[in-house]
Amino acid sequence: MYERATGQQVNMQKTSLFFSSNTPEEIQEYVKQSFGADIIHQHKKYLALPSVVGRNTRNTFQQLKERVASKLSGWKEKFLSMAGREVLIKAVVQANPTHIMSCFLIPKSLCDELNSMVGNFWWGQKNEERKMAWMSWGNLCTPKASGGMGFRDLRSFNLALLAKQGWRLQQGSNSLFYKVFKSKYFPETDFVNAQKGRNPSYVWHSILAAQPIVDQGMRWQVGDGKSIRIWKDKWLPTPSTFRVISPKTLLPLD
Repeated sequence: MYERATGQQVNMQKTSLFFSSNTPEEIQEYVKQSFGADIIHQHKKYLALPSVVGRNTRNTFQQLKERVASKLSGWKEKFLSMAGREVLIKAVVQANPTHIMSCFLIPKSLCDELNSMVGNFWWGQKNEERKMAWMSWGNLCTPKASGGMGFRDLRSFNLALLAKQGWRLQQGSNSLFYKVFKSKYFPETDFVNAQKGRNPSYVWHSILAAQPIVDQGMRWQVGDGKSIRIWKDKWLPTPSTFRVISPKTLLPLD
């Protein structure tokens, strides 16, 4: 049924089954024989992403901090110029979480710690010594044209990647990603008007965190104008509000 619905074929050599503790053993055995896959008792990762995110999200993504710390500790022993540290930060450290941040909302406290680790490395910290930070991290994240270094603030970067996924759901397509989330979470509306619902997955919770960003950045590309709400939607090229600001006494609301 899955193969007919998606056009994909299941690779049994890479497929495993995981059951909740409430599933009777006879049902587990029946599904195992019917499906032809092994049963596992611990969650495994898929494409370096956690299969299940528990209540303690910080512990789930703790390995991300360990990977960053491992890379930084190896570089601190080397004599690097400021230009060399800049290249390593942008090309390796801040690019490393891109894959996981495009799917999950990383706890803000963890993002702050990662930003702090990168900032300490930038100012030349070695081992546990403290170095003077001559500029705040927020200023370092501004573009070079504005006096900063163009580093990424990981929390903002995380939300930007999730907003990109939200825009894919808003635009709609024939992808399996869109069809599954559309039918499960917002079958009667669009993404910007969707609700969290009951017992949502952490992936949906994460993408929904970027919903205000998608809503704020949306603009209408005017065609025949039949779908645009004249007074409520953003369709004018005026950068202040992008909406009609004339009094609403003479024309209907829609």
